Amino acid sequence: MRRWQRLKRPFRRAPHGGVIRLSPPEILLLGFALLCAIGALLLWLPGSATRPLAWHEALFTATSAVTVTGLSVIDVGKDLTFIGQLVVLVLIQVGGLGFMTFAALTVLLLGTRLPLSQQNLVREALGEIAFSDIRDLVKLVVAFAFITETVGTLLLACHWVPEQGLEMGLWHSLFHAVSAFNNAGFSTFSDSLIKEVGDPLVNATVTLMFIVGGLGFVVVSDLYRHRRWSRLAMQTKVVLLATFWLNVIATAILLGLEWSNPGTLGGLGSVFAKLQAAWFQAVTPRTAGFNTLETGSLTDASTLLVMVLMFIGAGSSSTASGIKITTFVVLLLTARAFYRNTEHPTVFGRSIPQETVIKAITVALAGVLLVVMALFGLTITDSKQSFLDLAFETVSAFGTVGLSRGITSDLSLPGQFLLGLTMLLGRVGPLSVGYFLATRQARGVRYAKGDIQIG
Repeated sequence: MRRWQRLKRPFRRAPHGGVIRLSPPEILLLGFALLCAIGALLLWLPGSATRPLAWHEALFTATSAVTVTGLSVIDVGKDLTFIGQLVVLVLIQVGGLGFMTFAALTVLLLGTRLPLSQQNLVREALGEIAFSDIRDLVKLVVAFAFITETVGTLLLACHWVPEQGLEMGLWHSLFHAVSAFNNAGFSTFSDSLIKEVGDPLVNATVTLMFIVGGLGFVVVSDLYRHRRWSRLAMQTKVVLLATFWLNVIATAILLGLEWSNPGTLGGLGSVFAKLQAAWFQAVTPRTAGFNTLETGSLTDASTLLVMVLMFIGAGSSSTASGIKITTFVVLLLTARAFYRNTEHPTVFGRSIPQETVIKAITVALAGVLLVVMALFGLTITDSKQSFLDLAFETVSAFGTVGLSRGITSDLSLPGQFLLGLTMLLGRVGPLSVGYFLATRQARGVRYAKGDIQIG
């Protein structure tokens, strides 16, 4: 009986004949890779596209959808049929919420107790620490996603149904609602949402949906349970305040940099239209991927700002990626503590543990290394492209944002493969680093301290 129970658990066969258990990040990575392969096969089959897709086009599109990135080498609205677009939509939904969430929900609906190993997988996928709360959290995640996407669809339908007709209007609304909530950035329109730059309903609905989707399900759970600011967890307060100030500051900077740029804000008539477009462009780099302005027309300074925002990303355990906004805040607080010569960084009257600081530094460094290595590879495979364009594309892939300066489809096959790998690692990489740091066991031996000069 014990042997059968061991066989039911995830494992791989070691060279010496033993069993090596797979860690939750490894299983998540394999799961995402499997979803990418299945999605690519479905997109490659006849009936999914209006023209024959090459295998690498199907694979890249599926990978971008599963990792909720939005970068694409095809025109989703023109090159894919309704079936193909539906496949992309399902991949976005599964990839955004996490396939282990669906697996856990299936077990719960069958009335079976969730095994401890599966609880560990869901905990890692959602960022929840307490095992006892996973059952309620999974239910909240699915219910919250369903309600938010339904409301978003109905709001967008008020705009697109009169314009596109009932069937097409509802489909465009549903597709963009799911894509926005999951921070995917895929659009059924060839120019994303550029033609909607002046529409308040579309701008407000889409930005609100990907902001909410980027907060993180643990934050949403905390807000649902407590509702009062004084009772909210420290992480919830940090995510809410940091999200607000990042969005406001980025909007103000973009207004100053792009106000007179004829290719972006300068081409818009009213002040309200400029404010609306600047807000959208400031919020979307937080891994949303939609755009109402031509990204390639931004000034170099604005492009650099967008790259920084894409690298930071949104909240932990959310549909977004990047190093996460909490990591960024911890790094800032650590620097502040150093300059103030205090022992620990503090926020809201609480000190941040050293383990959290080390984790933040490691996650950020891992993100920088991944971006640098991917960019280095792209400068070799696609040396004819502009360095700024390649750098922008790389950071966009790492943060699973989907914004592009228009070179994605022009990249070579090795370049597209590198970008696809960056999207996959950007989705599960920081999560994996956090897992290994959280489960790392301290050694029994302590060495004498040594000093290394810094700065």
